[in-house]
Amino acid sequence: MKLRQILLASAAAAVLAGAAQAENVLKWGANRDIGSLDPYSYGDSFTINVLNHVYEGLVRYNEDLKIEPALATSWEILDDQVTWRFHLREGVTFHNGNPFTADDVQASLTRVSDKTSPLKGNLPAYVSSTVVDDHTIDIKLNGTYPLLLNDLTNIHIFDKEWMTEHDALLPTDIGAGVEGYATYNANGTGPFIVESRQPDAKTVFVVNPDWWDTPRHNIDRIELTPVTSPATRVAALLSGEINFTNDAPVQDLPRLAAAPGVNVLEGVDLRTVMIGFPFRETLVSGEPNPFADVKVREALYKAIDLDLIHQKVMRGKSRIAGATVAPPIPGYSEELDTVPGYDPEAAKALLAGAGVPEGLVFDFSCVSDGLVNEEQFCQAIASMWARIGLAPKLDVAPRAVQTPKRTSGKTDVYTLGWATLPMLDAYSPLLQIFHTKEGNSGVFNWGGWSFPELDALIDAAGSELDTDKRLALETEALGIVKTEHIMIPLHQQPMAWAVTEDVTEMPLFPDNKPRLWYARIGSGS
Repeated sequence: MKLRQILLASAAAAVLAGAAQAENVLKWGANRDIGSLDPYSYGDSFTINVLNHVYEGLVRYNEDLKIEPALATSWEILDDQVTWRFHLREGVTFHNGNPFTADDVQASLTRVSDKTSPLKGNLPAYVSSTVVDDHTIDIKLNGTYPLLLNDLTNIHIFDKEWMTEHDALLPTDIGAGVEGYATYNANGTGPFIVESRQPDAKTVFVVNPDWWDTPRHNIDRIELTPVTSPATRVAALLSGEINFTNDAPVQDLPRLAAAPGVNVLEGVDLRTVMIGFPFRETLVSGEPNPFADVKVREALYKAIDLDLIHQKVMRGKSRIAGATVAPPIPGYSEELDTVPGYDPEAAKALLAGAGVPEGLVFDFSCVSDGLVNEEQFCQAIASMWARIGLAPKLDVAPRAVQTPKRTSGKTDVYTLGWATLPMLDAYSPLLQIFHTKEGNSGVFNWGGWSFPELDALIDAAGSELDTDKRLALETEALGIVKTEHIMIPLHQQPMAWAVTEDVTEMPLFPDNKPRLWYARIGSGS
């Protein structure tokens, strides 16, 4: 090769290398992978949160967690009080270039509310929709309903033409093993485009240059890598292999805070961690089920040393919870936020009074890639229950293994974390967890309980437009949840993110939801 050609080739290589280095890349090390590229595939907050960077709703939460326009610019309730008219943003295109219209909204609403959709409970009042014109759509509800905008924040809008082309008009369900084209491919209107995906390895997003909004971020590329081991995640952050994690291990926070070039962002999550019980006649083993007795549930509650879990397992970073919703959530009542106190002797007496046999064996299902330090607090609780004469069989496995067992009733006692997303209102857990399982209600009622008085209060709250009256109904319903010990609240889990110093802006949100369109790397544009 001639000298001139060599010099030109070297110069070109240097330019390309410089351009690659100049890219603002956010290397996100998460504690697990997303379940799918289809946000309707399972009611998993993490998956939905990540895919909010690709897909968008008609409305969204802003930096202050207040609802603002997104794909819709305005809306009003029509005279019948059950039909909402949405005026859609013009000039928006999907990542494949297709124009965004009301047909896309209608197809998306039909898909998420389908009877086979695992997320149908996220749109509980929806009945139907009517396309008025290309940029106007009417949504009809089953009655007066105050929380439609809250629901719509996480109802992602798909491209109807794309879904039709790829036979994706029906939802997938990863919990039931139902996959489709949308499981591995995506086409939204959001600030980032899916460039590539290797499940359980890496998902790459690149900036959408045609996003309708004015970006505050300066990120060119997001590389989402699941790093399930806490120690490995910390090492990757310290070495610069990743520059952001939304799950900094609580046991390593002092080390990270002291490390040069690392910033730790801390708070308390809105997510309440709970323990649920089966209400069916028999346990998985076929033996009679004692947990349908409120005294037995109370006994297991009294046997848990919440202070010990808070101090030792959660390193003092959690908030002990007496209620099933966190204080910032509308419907919360301080009067309900009380705990019975650790009293193993009283627990033994309750079990004896209920006729529970010594050495009762039952499955205790926990998730290895789920809640903060879940395996550790499950081990501690199992040990505490063993001290009052029970014999829990601790079953710890990844979410992908545990979810099908939980949804099909093939487990006994189980853990559940609920952050009231996307609604940010107590109506969310009341409807989806504590209501009798019917239609769009009780989607996460894995225990099979049914309390008619509770259902009536929840139903009344769901149609009450007066905010004060609605919140009073929700608080009364939460009182029944507490009295009946339907689920045992443990704590609001700690929230800890960490970034390297090249990430100069990363707002921490109380719903523990990264919104990377607000993040910045370095000082570049």
